[in-house]
Amino acid sequence: MTIKKLYISIFVLLCQLISAQNGAINNLKEVVVSDRTLYSNNKSQSIQILNDSVINKNQSSLTNLLNYNSVLYFKEYGRGMLSTVSFRGTTASQTAVIWNGINVNSQLNGSTDFNTFTAPDFNSVSIKAGGGSVSYGSGAIGGTVHLNNDLVFKNKFENDLRLDYGSFNTVGVNYKMAVSNKKWSTQVGFSRNSSDNDYPYVNQYTWDGVQRKNENGQYATTNLYANIGYKIKPNAVLAFYSQSSDTDRNLSLISESDSKTKYVNTFSRNLLEYSTSKNRFSSNYKVAYLSEQYQYFENIESDDFSFGKSESFIAKMDLGYKVTDFIKLNGILDYNRTKGFGTSFGNNTRQIGGLSIKAVEQHNEKWQSELGFRKEATSDYDSPFLFSLGTSYKFNSFYNLKFNVSRNFRIPTFNDLYWETGGNPDLKPESSYQAEIGNVFTYKKFTLSETVYFIKIKDLIRWAPLDGSNWTPENIDRVNSYGSETNLGWSNSFGKNNVALNASYAYTVSENVDTGEQLNYVPYHKLNSNVSYSYKKISATYQFLFNGAVTTPSQKYHLVKEYWVSNLGVFYDFGNKYTCKIGVQALNLFNQNYQSISQHYMPGRNFLINLTFKF
Repeated sequence: MTIKKLYISIFVLLCQLISAQNGAINNLKEVVVSDRTLYSNNKSQSIQILNDSVINKNQSSLTNLLNYNSVLYFKEYGRGMLSTVSFRGTTASQTAVIWNGINVNSQLNGSTDFNTFTAPDFNSVSIKAGGGSVSYGSGAIGGTVHLNNDLVFKNKFENDLRLDYGSFNTVGVNYKMAVSNKKWSTQVGFSRNSSDNDYPYVNQYTWDGVQRKNENGQYATTNLYANIGYKIKPNAVLAFYSQSSDTDRNLSLISESDSKTKYVNTFSRNLLEYSTSKNRFSSNYKVAYLSEQYQYFENIESDDFSFGKSESFIAKMDLGYKVTDFIKLNGILDYNRTKGFGTSFGNNTRQIGGLSIKAVEQHNEKWQSELGFRKEATSDYDSPFLFSLGTSYKFNSFYNLKFNVSRNFRIPTFNDLYWETGGNPDLKPESSYQAEIGNVFTYKKFTLSETVYFIKIKDLIRWAPLDGSNWTPENIDRVNSYGSETNLGWSNSFGKNNVALNASYAYTVSENVDTGEQLNYVPYHKLNSNVSYSYKKISATYQFLFNGAVTTPSQKYHLVKEYWVSNLGVFYDFGNKYTCKIGVQALNLFNQNYQSISQHYMPGRNFLINLTFKF
């Protein structure tokens, strides 16, 4: 009741404050600093961009945003717990996460936990399907997820506050401020999401008839960020990006008799970037320092824990030259030095140097071709020669054809190489060849894209029994993955009525070549759709998600059944010139009993109230 009173008080006061503000907004040309490589050199591959309006209609976690708005499949160990991704049938460590142009996949285990990110902390989130190792290095086999903080140079002062409260004492706060003019651009933000997370399991009971619930599932995630840009001159920008995160969560129990455990992980990322262009020349310099750390408590009542930590220094130089009005060349030189140390893999350092050459030919307004090569040098492994070749031709306003072939890879992680006991320092990188054909159809308000692909992966790293008690990683698996991805978009206005529909479907076959079996936790089918409607100050959104059945490594629980989930949200904007919006969301509207990981149940029907203020 106290929290409700507090929210009502803030709501009333801020609405009055917002309505009283006045001020002119100058429409100046915007200059945005972001991941330029993503948009300029990838016309031959599919890129989906989720902007502010889409992000704000969804729950705050990055997992939920991508699960309901893309073809990505997520393996979530319960609500708010560890969440990893599968893209085009690949493993969790074969999808690279790119933060403002820097690959931030874990150096310890190679993957990314998407529940440690808060989606509203970013201006846009982009999903690029297909190989990207020439541009982004290790892990970019299935695709890449791009988290962008774009800096805009115009006269602006804006505050954005979102407050959430929901079932299971779920509390969310997200605040960001943007201040800019023609010379400076600054963004600072804070977010915190926490929950008791003690939801009952739908139709799950103990032997004596007591309904089971999620025990030991409490979590709290706190994120801070600051981004600053300074336009030294019209063609030169100096920018600094900083982000830190702390996620403290107990690990949900599978059985009431299990020991209560806890996992704490933190990361810090700092990036300094300088970009300039003059005549036919352009240059971009990046220097970054990244650190990540985890602590695992086998018993939450004890202060004893195991830990791991990595610290990375990254330097990257990208020099571009426009040979003609139609041909541009880029040479990219990068260096990465990572130090990893922890309870189970000692103290080790890895250094990697890489050279990439990329060429883009814009034959005319309809036709663009792209070619790229990359080679790395390190003492830890023999790097394969990587390449990417693609073309995009727009026949007319209705049809656009895309084609891309590439070779990509994933390097062994610190856990793979140095884990005690069992690490294998002789591992080779995982290597893949892939090809894809994309078809994009546009007609009036409709957009339809259809992409078919084939990926051949060799030297897949898998941990296998070494003796009676120890396991070791080996390059023993070969995988063929193929399928199709379909995306549909439509929107229209009828007077003051606005309607939009977005849907995506993925058919994925990912087979072990030797056994002919589908990989564990890769569904053949995934479908999602979003329907939104607005009339004046009222808006509503309906989301639908279907995931097909998947196999598991366990013989006892060999199959996780297919499931579908629906969410419904209704919003009303009380503001006039500025936003003052209240929303109510019913999540898992039809109270489905489902799980994406065996024995890790997700919540039934639950509710979330949010207040959003922009002033």
